[in-house]
Formats: sequence, structure tokens, C-alpha cells
Amino acid sequence: MADRRFDAFVLFAEMRTGSNYLEDSLNALPDVTCHGEVYNPTFLGHHNRFELFGYDMDRREADPLGLLDAMIAQTDGLPGFRLFHDHDDRVVDRVLPDPRIAKVILTRNPLDSYVSRKIATATGQWLLKDAKNRRSAQIRFDADEFAELMERLAAFQDRLRRGLQVSGQAAFHIRYEDINDAEVLNGLAAFLGSEGRLDAASKTLKRQNPGDLSEKVENYAEMLAALREVDRFGLTASPEAEPARGAQVPGFVAHPTAGLLFLPVKGAPENAVIDWLAEIGGVGRDALLRKLTQKDLKQWMKDHPGYRSFTVLRHPARRAYASFCRFVLPDDRPAYAEPRKVMRQRYKLPIPDGAPGPGWTEAEQKAAFAAFLDFLKANLAGQTSVRIDPAWASQSAILQGMAQVVQPHHMIREEEMATALPDLARAAGVAEPPVPRAEAIPGGIPFAKVIDGKVEKAAINAYRRDYLGLGFGRWGKG
Repeated sequence: MADRRFDAFVLFAEMRTGSNYLEDSLNALPDVTCHGEVYNPTFLGHHNRFELFGYDMDRREADPLGLLDAMIAQTDGLPGFRLFHDHDDRVVDRVLPDPRIAKVILTRNPLDSYVSRKIATATGQWLLKDAKNRRSAQIRFDADEFAELMERLAAFQDRLRRGLQVSGQAAFHIRYEDINDAEVLNGLAAFLGSEGRLDAASKTLKRQNPGDLSEKVENYAEMLAALREVDRFGLTASPEAEPARGAQVPGFVAHPTAGLLFLPVKGAPENAVIDWLAEIGGVGRDALLRKLTQKDLKQWMKDHPGYRSFTVLRHPARRAYASFCRFVLPDDRPAYAEPRKVMRQRYKLPIPDGAPGPGWTEAEQKAAFAAFLDFLKANLAGQTSVRIDPAWASQSAILQGMAQVVQPHHMIREEEMATALPDLARAAGVAEPPVPRAEAIPGGIPFAKVIDGKVEKAAINAYRRDYLGLGFGRWGKG
């Protein structure tokens, strides 16, 4: 393959899309080698492997592109690897515009992937080589968890699509249903420039969870009801075919009668504001309009001329602490399990493997939060493999995302909520608006116990964009 078309290939996929199976088939080609999830946050290539091409986990974190170069230089034939949405963004930025790196995009019905992932988590079985060893379980569908996953997958697929479009590249698209089709696999081999062909797909791995979804999901009827609105966008199609959702619109909260539209910022006050909206007119939380589509939002806007859209901002240092206490310190949030693990292992965040016990001290809390702020600075600068999560992305960036769909008419600071929110409601025609309650930061150790000059400086360094762009002063002075 001296005159080969590509130097390497990247298989863009997600958990439980059949990427292990497809990799196994590709490795049956004599001149192709797929090295697995080379940029998985918790291992290198494959489970329980932590060294590859002379790179350990720390060296990979410091120099991810050096590992890519080493992989290309040291692999006989065409090298490749699998890359998921929550792997290293620096690698996506490097490979996506490069026409010398072939793009293979594997997709599966996202609902099937979600259920399969939940079953694998429950059983501990992620690969199956012998059907007699199959483990089964019924899982409970969590609508909020699934919606959050869909948002992340859609955003990543949009990023891939745009990256290919602006660089004039074509990817090889393959569905989960096609990975057992030898003709399709040989088409992929031809696309990659391989001289080999396959008589059949790999038989090493077996499908782990055959059967209908109704047999796998214990709250199946509840799941169907929850998906009824989502399915209008073609949930049964592959995620790369979904329309852009933009700006986290499903997270917006609209009042059913009053012209008030809340645009929440994760880590800033959310529940207190939602409770306040629910009190207006006595409608209650369940009546508030949530999980909106862009079509729903536009209709609501038409139905409420003169509406007021607003968001509530929190001082960056206080917001960083709220996100740390809510999403990083506890171990009961599955969506944050891998980032938390990487923070502990790669960035030496001094937090326990499980939830902090009753002996956890203020000094330990302060040290852990200070380490989180150091990580945050590198993360927001794009220097880590951990995703920039909405829970700790800068509020400036979140506001820019909102503005793609709707401009927040009012940006209210947390300390002004008690007067600003009732004033806003009166401007929207609410006669006697309630007064919102303050929203405490979760956890047993108050922010005042951890803030000092060093911690404050670290917060300023991490969130300089918010301090400058949104005009926040030092803690206690603005």
C-alpha cells in the first residue's frame, strides 16, 4: 500500500453501536489494523490496556497528536482507531479536516444503543463471544437521561457533518444492521484502499441482547409515552440524520399562560426559578412547558406576543463550586462517571473513588475544589480529553449558544433575583407575582468555607471570559 489513498482511518461511532464487531471484521483484512478506542478516557485501545506505541495514559494526555503520529509510523498497513463523542476533542479537531485520514461513520438506532448500554451496565457484560454465557436484564428507561444523551449525539453528528462539508470530504457511512453484510464490508475495504476482501463478517463476537425492546424495558409503556413527542424527528433513524436542535432548546422552560420564557444555565439557579414560574397563576411544575422542540418554541412565541425571555447568571466562582458539588464530587451521576474518573486519575483530583464519607473535612473539600479549578482552566482552553460540559462551560459561551435561537431579553444575576424576577413578571402582565426563594448550593460545606484568595484567583483564571465579558467582579465585590 505504498501509494495508498489514506495514511490512517478513524471510525466515528458510539458505545453499543457494534464498533467492536466492525473492528474485528476490519482486522481480518491483511493490510488494515484497527487499534480500538485509542483515546478512551479510561484506557488505551482496549479494556485494561494502558500503553500503546510507547505512550502511557499521562503521555497521551499531554501529547495526543504525537500518539496519532506514532500509530501511523509504527503500523504495518493502514492503521485506524475508534473515536466517540466523549473522547479527546483535540483529536477530532486534528483528524476531521485532514483528507489523508479516512472517515468511517457507524450509526445505530439510538434507542437500541441506549437500552443495550443500560443492560451492559447492569450485567457487567460488554462483549460476548459465546452465546451460552449471555447475561440478560430488564432496565428502566429514564427520559431525561435519554434526552441528554440524544442532545450530545446530535451535536457531535452535526460537528462531523459540517467538518466534512466545509473540507469537501466524503465519509463511508455504515449502519449497525450492515456490519454483518460481507458485500458492504468489502465496499468499506475498497473505500479504505485495502487489497483484501472478506468472505464473511467476523464470527468472534455475538449479539448480546436479541429480542424486542418490550422484553428489555420494564417501563416500556412509559417509555413510549415519553418518546411520543421526540419521535416526530425520526428517533428510529440514525442520529446523524436528525435535524439540528441547537442551543439546548429542550432545556428551555416556558410558562403556559404568562409570557415568560426561562433559559436555564446549568450550574446557575435553575430549580428555584422553575418553582417560581410554577407559582405564577398556581399552574404547578407539571404544567410548565419543557422539552420543547424549535417548532414548539416558535409556536409559543407566536402565541405570546411581547413575551419576556430571561436567564439567571451566577457569579463564576460560586457557579464553579455549585457544579463541582453537584456533578463532580458525588458518584451517583452516571453521565459524569467517566469525566470524574479521568479527573481523579489523570488530573489528581483529590476526591474518593466513591462518594465522600462522613469524615470528609472542609480542608479536603477546599483542596479538591482548588484542584478542580486548575483542571477547569485547562479544560476550557481545550487542553484536556474531557468534554467541556454545559455544567462548567463558561456562561458567555452558553449565552452565545442560546442566541442562535432566541436572545435572552434579560440577564439577571442571582443576587438580584428577589426583586428582578417579580419586576419582570409584572412587565409581562402578571398582577401579583411571587417572590423567588434563594437556591442553595448542594452539599454540606458552604461556599464561604472554601473561598479564599488562592481559590478566587484560580476561578478568575478559569473563567476570565465571564469576568471580562459579563462584568463580574471579584467574589464579594460584584
